[in-house]
Amino acid sequence: MALQKTIPKETGIDHSLDLLREGYMFIPNRRHSFQQDLFATRLLGQRAVCMGGKEAAEIFYDETKFKRSSAAPKRVQKTLFGEKGVQTLDGKEHRHRKQMFMSLMEPEQLELLHTITYKHLDLMTTDWEKESSMVMYEEAKKLMTRVACEWAGIPLWASELDKRAKDLGTLIESSVSMGVQYRKGKNARKRSENWMKDLIAQVRNKERNPEEDTALYTIAWHRDLQGKLLEPDVAAVELLNIIRPIVAIAIYISFTTLALHQFPEQKYKLEESEGEYYQLFVQEVRRYYPFFPFAGARVKEDFTWRGYHFKKGMLTLLDLYGTNHDVHLWENPDKFYPERFTDWEGSPFDFIPQGGGNHYLGHRCAGEWVTIQVMKVVLDYLVNRLDYHVPLQDLSFSMVSMPSIPKSGIKLSKVEKV
Repeated sequence: MALQKTIPKETGIDHSLDLLREGYMFIPNRRHSFQQDLFATRLLGQRAVCMGGKEAAEIFYDETKFKRSSAAPKRVQKTLFGEKGVQTLDGKEHRHRKQMFMSLMEPEQLELLHTITYKHLDLMTTDWEKESSMVMYEEAKKLMTRVACEWAGIPLWASELDKRAKDLGTLIESSVSMGVQYRKGKNARKRSENWMKDLIAQVRNKERNPEEDTALYTIAWHRDLQGKLLEPDVAAVELLNIIRPIVAIAIYISFTTLALHQFPEQKYKLEESEGEYYQLFVQEVRRYYPFFPFAGARVKEDFTWRGYHFKKGMLTLLDLYGTNHDVHLWENPDKFYPERFTDWEGSPFDFIPQGGGNHYLGHRCAGEWVTIQVMKVVLDYLVNRLDYHVPLQDLSFSMVSMPSIPKSGIKLSKVEKV
């Protein structure tokens, strides 16, 4: 009989403040200190196990071992995710709800997204040309709000764009905040859910007739395993689970712009490529820059992994950022090098900026393909269709603030269509 090993344990009463102080590096720092892929700690008054690496990701996304219900803190549900959404489900109920999302990711819908993104970039660039300067992150939130709403079949008046983009951005920016910013996140969540709920009601009352392949139609008429329409509150949460992640691509758009500036030699490679290098570049942006720091789950039933005992109900965090920068998985992980993806085999467990595992059956982000598609469109626009100047500014980004956003938001001046 194999000996049971003790999970390395961090001393101290609670390390929640350390998590806030160290941000993305909280788990990687301790993995390095313990020289282990897992360790135990205490967060928010409860014991938690943190782990990272490819093998850890494989076990973390094993649905016989882990569940998502009760894993996300209530404060995160009240801002970022919403309550009773797909992220909180398990088993058959989760797979059934996830299929609803994946039905929106067919090639035709992604091609439509491609066209819509180009259209709104053209429209917004016309406005950018009239200004002495613009802040990419702020403009990207508006861009992605327009793109998300049109693609999802959601009406959006020009007069409400700023308000909707601000609320959706606040949901993303306030997920791990405290005090005033957290209250802003809760209020933005309430306003946004009410907006979605009104639209769902209009569709169900036949006052609004969106196209059948849109998210608004699909979610409004989706039925659960018992054959019932989703409760209005839940349908509103799920419709926001389409819109909010698309708006969050604004962070990646900012980092894409930053990468082109920080690594100017890459622009020549992009200009000379026939599109293939775009995929490599986008994947490297997603690997290199911080997005989500970690994902959470709870142990479903007692089990043993690599000699370590995991107890039922134990909170477990998977190190997303650290796995994407793991020296055992990536050569020179702190170097921006798109070519590393040339021969990458596409493992669902070593490259996990938006979660790991199977898109259809597991908890990997349903919108990952949307993210890649939009990023490639914006990258092409920045490289081939836009001239701009990057004035002197603070281009740093925090490894503590979550999510991390370039400090200046990436200010551009002299923007002009080519």
